[in-house]
Order: sequence, then structure tokens, then C-alpha cells
Amino acid sequence: MELPINIVLASKSPRRVDLLTQFLEHQFGEGVMTFEIDPPNIDESPLAHETPIAHVQRLAVAKSHAVAARHHNAAVIIAADTTVDLDSKIFGQPVDEHDARSMLNELSGRTHQVHTAVAVVYLAHDGTMLSQAHGLDSAGVSMLEITPEKMEWYLSTGESMGKAGSYAVQGDGGALVERVEGSLTTVIGLPLDLLANLLAQVDCGWKNEA
Repeated sequence: MELPINIVLASKSPRRVDLLTQFLEHQFGEGVMTFEIDPPNIDESPLAHETPIAHVQRLAVAKSHAVAARHHNAAVIIAADTTVDLDSKIFGQPVDEHDARSMLNELSGRTHQVHTAVAVVYLAHDGTMLSQAHGLDSAGVSMLEITPEKMEWYLSTGESMGKAGSYAVQGDGGALVERVEGSLTTVIGLPLDLLANLLAQVDCGWKNEA
């Protein structure tokens, strides 16, 4: 079955690809035509004194605009950005194993917030922007005390790399988590309820059946 409109995911994250696939299968059934994946490749460095929420909101919009500028056909661009927030400190993706260990030590035994911002851009047949919408969802994640043995085990999996906060709640990193308060899809990186609402807001003919 073909999708009713060309959808472009402005991300190379396997987690977001999986979540968008899940979302589309829920809407249209299994076997829908594959959506396009077009990573934005923008500078994701935080600005001076930028809060975690302002950071993810800015990046989600910037990603959507960067990818939209490359498309000159009717399409819906979906972009997202996720960060971990502990005491208003931004925890992005680790640069190496040492950085991952440092992040996880800070998060150990404490409750942090995960913020995911989503931005949607609706393009006309000539690539002109017809409408856009963006929003934010947050969830609380309480971490277990991470023992030295569990720390070394988790780092040895290599899963920390490429993950905000250095863990993946849907993978082996779930063993580090005591509980999640809020949407699991927000923690993974693409809040599906928020996405459905934003698609309806841009008035691209999408019917929210979630």
C-alpha cells in the first residue's frame, strides 16, 4: 500500500526509523511503501546558556528546515531531537566510552527528564513550505544505582554510543532503569502521540487515527 503523501524522516536514527515504521503500520497496516530517510547533518552543539528544552526545540526545527530546503516536491518532513536533562544540564550523545561512563555515573540512582522535540514541515509540489508545526514531550526516567560491574558490562555492549544520555531504554540499557514516567516513545526518540497531533496541525490531509 502506498502512503497518501511522500514522507521524509530527517534522521538516520534506527530507533526513529523503527518508531515511524510502527506508527505508519498502525495507521495504514503492514506493508506500506518505505518512507525516505534524509539526515540533516547540522551542528548540534548547544548554545551558551541554552536550556535542555530550548536546545531540543531549536534543533528539531533546524533539522526540519535543513532537510526541507533540499526537497522540491510535495512532502512531509519529520524531524526530532532528544536530550537527557539532569538538573538543567544537557546530556547529549557521548563522544567516547570515557564520556559515556561519566554520564552514566551522574545519572546513576537519580531521576532525570528526557525531552524530545518534533518538528513537521509540509511542502507543496514545488517545494514551497505550506505549513509547519512543532511540539515537545517529556518523560521522567528513574535510574537504578549502577554498580561498577554493571557499568563495565553495559559499556562493553557498545550500546551507549549514539544515544542521548549514553543509554538505550529499549535495549540492554533497560537493565539500568527502574521506571519510566511518561511515554516510552518519547524516551526512545519519537513521541508518536505528539507526531500524530503535529501531522494533523499542518493540514496535509492526514487523518489522526492513532
